[in-house]
This record gives sequence, structure tokens and C-alpha cells, in this order.
Amino acid sequence: MGRLAWDEIGTRYFETGVKKGVLYPMVNGAYPNGFAWNGLTAVNESSSGAEPTPLYADNIKYLNLMSAEEFKATIEAYTYPEEFAKCDGSAEIATGVVIGQQKRQAFGLSYVTQLGNDTDGVCYGYKIHLVYGAMASPTDRSYSTINDSPEAMTFSWEVTTTPVEVLNFKPTAHITIDSTKADPEALTELENMLYGTAETPPRLPLPERLTEIFKDTLIMPN
Repeated sequence: MGRLAWDEIGTRYFETGVKKGVLYPMVNGAYPNGFAWNGLTAVNESSSGAEPTPLYADNIKYLNLMSAEEFKATIEAYTYPEEFAKCDGSAEIATGVVIGQQKRQAFGLSYVTQLGNDTDGVCYGYKIHLVYGAMASPTDRSYSTINDSPEAMTFSWEVTTTPVEVLNFKPTAHITIDSTKADPEALTELENMLYGTAETPPRLPLPERLTEIFKDTLIMPN
């Protein structure tokens, strides 16, 4: 193994950017159709829970019980697909006539972040992020007059999630696929599903299908 070394050439990694956003409205627990999300500017990931509750016995700290962890995010964009309107609590009652405060539809989301290093820059690789069971909360929208420093209005949504089952692991609502490590053929098959082909529509596969795609490189839990 040898002595540890820091900041060697080619090992100064970083992650940046967000692109190729795709919305997948949930239908009966599945995500059969995808829609390109143009104008996506940020996806801010966060988590809550995983907080310890200490238990004491025999005058000592006996153990820690950890609360369940929840994946959350904030989506920011200049615009959104028409299909997201139902996810944002809107409904069209006539052509061009939209009402708010309606039932919000759950959805899935995929987006890509760039991986870089000191030799290849942002061309080193990328990560595909998959989000399941998402629900968007109402957020404020600020309209202001056009002036000599015009700015495009940015939409923002707080998102909570409900995890889905993963074989041999705890349920999750967030999965990432690293292009620098994943099997290239399996990665291509996944991207054809996420973004569609000339013959098949885009769709978001559930974790069960992911294990089939990456079956040759699965790692079993200890």
C-alpha cells in the first residue's frame, strides 16, 4: 500500500454543475414517461433525521438509537415542463385557464452533475442522480417591474421524498451512478431508459430494475 500521499497529479477531484434534468410524473407507483426540464439552474440536496437518541442504563450510556433519515432537495429553475403543473398543485380547467391549490402529483427526477479533476477538467466524468417519490411544496414567487437591470424570475420548490424498496438494503429516495466506475454497457442501457430512444419513450426505472441492469457488478451487503 505504501506511504500516504496528498494531492497527486490526476487525483484532485471535484464535482460541479447540474444539467440534463428530466421530470417523471408518478403513475400507479411507476414512472413511465419522462419530460425534459429546460432551464434547470440548481438542485440543492439535503437530508433530515439520522439523529441519535441516547439511552442510559446502569448509570452509563447504554446505546444510541438513530432516527430515520429523509432525503430532501430544493429545485431551482427559470422554467419547468408543462407536465410539472400537476406536481405544483395546478390544473387546467380550460385551454389557457389554470387554477391552483389542487392535489399535488408525486414525481421522480433525474439530473446530471459533472465530475472533474486537475488533468481532465470537467471532462473527467459525471454522476447521474435519480430521485424517487418526490413531492413539491408551495413556494413564494416574486414578480417585479422591468427596469434597467432586468432579471429572469427564478422558480424554486422545496421537495420531500418517500423512499422506495431496494433489494438487500434499506429503502432510499436517492441513487447516484458514477460514470467513472459503473459498467459502460449497463450505463448506456440505463441512459437509453432515462432519456429514451427512437423506439422507446423515456422512463425512470425503479431500483429493482437497476439491479437487473447492473447485475454483473452488484455488491452484496456484509
